[in-house]
Formats: sequence, structure tokens, C-alpha cells
Amino acid sequence: MTADLQGRTARKPFYFNTSAHLLRIGRERATTLGELRQALRSCSENSIFQHTFRTLQEHHFIREGFSNDFAHWAFSACNEPGLAERLASVDVREFTSVEAVRERIVHIVDAYVEGDRRAGQRVAREPFYFCASDTVVLPTRFVGHNLAEFAEGLARVSVHSIHHHFIEARLRLKLTSNDFSLWLEEEMDAKKAARRLNHIDIYTATLEDVRRQIIRIVESAGT
Repeated sequence: MTADLQGRTARKPFYFNTSAHLLRIGRERATTLGELRQALRSCSENSIFQHTFRTLQEHHFIREGFSNDFAHWAFSACNEPGLAERLASVDVREFTSVEAVRERIVHIVDAYVEGDRRAGQRVAREPFYFCASDTVVLPTRFVGHNLAEFAEGLARVSVHSIHHHFIEARLRLKLTSNDFSLWLEEEMDAKKAARRLNHIDIYTATLEDVRRQIIRIVESAGT
């Protein structure tokens, strides 16, 4: 850090929170791609969120594989690798609403089934159960009044807190950004570091890798 940023106190401190989730199975289920495309239209936004944004947290330790549950089911249960690859290409960082994510996924499945009618009727090896979760936000004891304390908090909170602030926040803020970047930019005037955080690849790295990248960027802020 530069001496200026290193000694600067934030206008407002950063309070680290985390979140807990209670999973529940919804009404929709699919045994074919045709049923999936219908269920995608009628399921709750919480289900779309669960099977896309929350997948990154549940499988954060996996470096390879598909980035959302829809892609994984298309590959493993339906044996449709082409569709799985298209669904896996959906990058949640591009979206500021769950409804927009739903529209993109529906468009991909629609186009695939329209291009191969038989694929839409083939029965999968196992059904896809639409789930959702109730989220409870919980405070932690970590607070950042400056960059040093912020970096320390990043190193000590759980990966659930990292996911809460870095990934889930994008929908809460309705921005293609995150809590960490907003604090760096608005409270610390560390705009360069804030931009660098938004370029971290959340798909080819585990959440622990993401944490380490964030800390490196914060510690080198201003250089």
C-alpha cells in the first residue's frame, strides 16, 4: 500500500457479515428437458438463485466442472454435453437480477430443444428437483476501519462471508460489483483496487483462491 492509503481511516468502517441458508425442495421437478424448460418459467426466483449463484458457494472447493446445477444435470443425467456447455457459459457476474439470469437460461434451453425435438423428450437418468433456500444474514466480529484491518478481516472470516459479500451482493446491489469493491471505492478512494477485484475469475478458482486474490489486491492497493 502507499503510505497515504496505508494510514487512511475509512469514512465508514466495513462490517463483515455472513449468511446461513435453510434448503427446501420446491414444487417443480423435471425428468426431461421439455419439463425443465417449463419448470424454469414457473419456478421461484429463489430457485434460480439457488441453482446458479449459490452453486458457487456449495462447490467452491471444485476447480473443474460445471458452474451451475442446470449444466451439471444436463451433462450427468441427460447426457447432453452440448447443452451443458452452453448453460455453463452463463456468467452470473453479467447480471444484476435473478429474472435476467432466468431469461438467459430459458433462452438456451429453448434453443437447444427447438433444434433437437427428441432431446426434449428423452427421460433423464434422474429427475431435477428445484430447490430454494431461506437466507439469514448474521454479523461477524470482524470490522475494517482501514486497509490493514480490512485485509485481516478478509483472511479470518469464513468462505461463506466471502461468498455473501463478493458474489451474492451483486444481486442485492443491483450492480455488476460487490460489497468489497464498493467500500474500497466509496470509503477509501481506492478505485484501482476496486476495479481489480471485479476482474477476479470466480469460475476457475475456489473461494479460498478468491479470498487470497482479494487480499493480495487490497494489500497492494495504491501501488
